[in-house]
Amino acid sequence: MAEFRDTILMCPPDYFTVEYVINPWMAGHKGSMDKNLARQQWEALRDALAQYADIVTIEPRPELPDMVFTANAGVVYGRKAVASHFMPMERRPEEAHFKKWFRDNGFELLDLDEKIGFEGAGDCLLDRKGPWLWTGLGFRTEIEAHEELRKFFDREVVSIRLVDSRFYHIDTCFCPLADGFLMYHPPAFDFDSRIAIESRVPSHKRIVVDTMDAGNFACNAVNIGDQVFLNKASKPLKARLMLAGFTVHEVDVSEFLKAGGSTKCLTLKVDEPVTT
Repeated sequence: MAEFRDTILMCPPDYFTVEYVINPWMAGHKGSMDKNLARQQWEALRDALAQYADIVTIEPRPELPDMVFTANAGVVYGRKAVASHFMPMERRPEEAHFKKWFRDNGFELLDLDEKIGFEGAGDCLLDRKGPWLWTGLGFRTEIEAHEELRKFFDREVVSIRLVDSRFYHIDTCFCPLADGFLMYHPPAFDFDSRIAIESRVPSHKRIVVDTMDAGNFACNAVNIGDQVFLNKASKPLKARLMLAGFTVHEVDVSEFLKAGGSTKCLTLKVDEPVTT
């Protein structure tokens, strides 16, 4: 039997730039992009991931610089998908293109009420061991989306609230890893959310990320089996991940950090198998 390989959706950075400010990381970076460097970094990430996963792409569109961040296309579980309805008006024109991609690729698509804010796999992450979806609220995804996700995917939703605007999606500060490990930055969440996390993930499985590593988007990582791809990590964090059995790949995506995204934001796993 052939070994299962993840399939990851990416979008080439043909039109990537910082043209507006919709998160704190973008402030001061308008017009500061090095487009050639961004292209080199994106291709390096694609090539690194392609050693372990199959990469598919969606066509980039003019005037939509943030389409490159495919994690926000939607969230996938089995052959079902929920496309995003963006809170920032600047990103709403992306929605039709992502919905078309899901439909063209055979996904059953939830018709989420457009009054409800939801930003895909930026704010909805499968736990890699427990039977639940970690789902954020506080900045870009609204609590009304949580019940819709629970019903559509028939899976428990654990709601966790973000309280620091620098971490506007949970995938900027929270990364479920293989075998039930979790890499996360606790100060990004409120008290009740931290209790919810600690009650579900035992202490020996929790990898706490400090302020410096969180600021380098270490939690915004792509995990494929025992491989972890991230922008940058300190020696202690790399040692902790290695102790847990992971191989760490640092892939410089500094140009994309200017827009508030890193390796995970640039990818979407589109073959999440249904588990019981």
